[in-house]
Amino acid sequence: MKVLTLLYTFAALGSATPAPYQWQGKRAAAPAYAAHTIDQPIDHFPKSDRYVPHTKDTFKQRYFFDSSYYKPGGPVFLYIGGETSGESRFSNLQTGIIQIMMEKFNGLGVILENRYYGGSYPYNTSTTDELRFLTTEQTIADNAYFRKHATFPGVNNTLNGPDVPWIMYGGSLAGAHTAFTMKTYNDIFAGGIGSSATTQALLEYPQWYDPIMKYGPADCVSRIVNIVDKIDALIKSGNAQGIQQLKDIFGLGALQSLGDFAMTIAFPIGGPMNYPTNTWQELNWSDRYGSSDFWHFCSNVTNLAPAANISSVDTALSQYSNGSAWTGLGSYADYVKKTLIPTCTSGRIDSTDSGCFGTQNQTFYADVTNSAARSYLYSTCSESGAYQVAPKKGPSLISRVLQAPYTQQWCTWAFPAGTSNSIPKSPELHYYNKYGGWNTQAPNLALIDGSTDVWLDLCYHSDLAPKPRISSDKYPSYLIAGAGHHWDSYGILNVTAEPAYIREAHLWEERTVSRFLTFWGEKH
Repeated sequence: MKVLTLLYTFAALGSATPAPYQWQGKRAAAPAYAAHTIDQPIDHFPKSDRYVPHTKDTFKQRYFFDSSYYKPGGPVFLYIGGETSGESRFSNLQTGIIQIMMEKFNGLGVILENRYYGGSYPYNTSTTDELRFLTTEQTIADNAYFRKHATFPGVNNTLNGPDVPWIMYGGSLAGAHTAFTMKTYNDIFAGGIGSSATTQALLEYPQWYDPIMKYGPADCVSRIVNIVDKIDALIKSGNAQGIQQLKDIFGLGALQSLGDFAMTIAFPIGGPMNYPTNTWQELNWSDRYGSSDFWHFCSNVTNLAPAANISSVDTALSQYSNGSAWTGLGSYADYVKKTLIPTCTSGRIDSTDSGCFGTQNQTFYADVTNSAARSYLYSTCSESGAYQVAPKKGPSLISRVLQAPYTQQWCTWAFPAGTSNSIPKSPELHYYNKYGGWNTQAPNLALIDGSTDVWLDLCYHSDLAPKPRISSDKYPSYLIAGAGHHWDSYGILNVTAEPAYIREAHLWEERTVSRFLTFWGEKH
């Protein structure tokens, strides 16, 4: 449910921003939108036992706005920031979905930074106790409070009044927050669009890899699946010499944890939780934003004529597979050694040094310094789950040693019990799913997804969802064939020049917002 700012390995926890969810890709220099703040209550629920001891304190929540398209009477388009800084969302005011809507409807666009991200931390550190107010219900209450109290210096109109139409937009985790806000505070918003909104919480999420399995280059997929099968058979055999030889082939012989080894060689594919290279999720319809790293990875794995010193590796472990070659292993390992190993500049492969690959360091995880990665991990561990794991049966693109306990250990290490808060032994998914999960709906909430998105099965159009999805004017929905993770959020300042499947999605969103505004006008 994560939207994706490019993640570095957890070894770079302090500088990383976690996935689901939103990667910002290549960007031109962003304009210097001024940061404004609103005094936001830390605790919106003074009668809830969940937040004892309560506080009446506020924190400075940041927001950024663009009034260049605004004309009196126009709507406010509220972009929900999600799990990153407000600055990393500036492109949505420049060329993305908010720019498209501002221009179309003479509106004002505003980015609201999520509590516990960017410069919007309630406390100077993020201890387990201090993180207790980082919950879904507190976050969406921020959105409602902001809508009622926000001011926009330099804009002569009062835009927080009850008659002013506000339209929300969010992608990935922020898309879920948009949907949940519309479900909970529907009367104060004219509408909302949740893009790739990960509204369903599951503890384990092996389905992350299904779109890659289904739509990735077939020979690349088959080679990885066959290599993983052989890796897992070797691990299951317990042959220490063979396992060590396997790790050495990837340049990862120093890694003590098999989980760390399995996660590291999975990085070009994706996860779990960490993405030091761009993955399938970072593909995009526009070269302005996307990355071709995944295609480069697959073109290496499927190389029909690698150098002799690379191709010879394919048979280096044949004694552990009844004489069968590990086709593509040499090219796979060569890619890892050339693109990943150099990021560990200290050379301490098994450490938590920046860019390195060890995770078995409890002290490192318990660092209470404010960071996006720590905030995201807390939400994952406490409410939303979605641990990227290998499937229990059938083909897999990642080793089957990657299961929920491997991720859960980070939760245990990172968040020791405080005096007033502790994380559960497993995420309490009911706090997230109470808004409806796959069936989250609200009047004037549009849900738009991409058919090749790795997070699709946590979204409204999931193949796991219990009923067919039929759009209507009041409950609109759209599945973009061939699109990935919130691809509609990106733009190029010319909707008509976009690829047809993105262009039509944007035109549908314009028509949908037009209906929202009509409905709002009829009520006011």
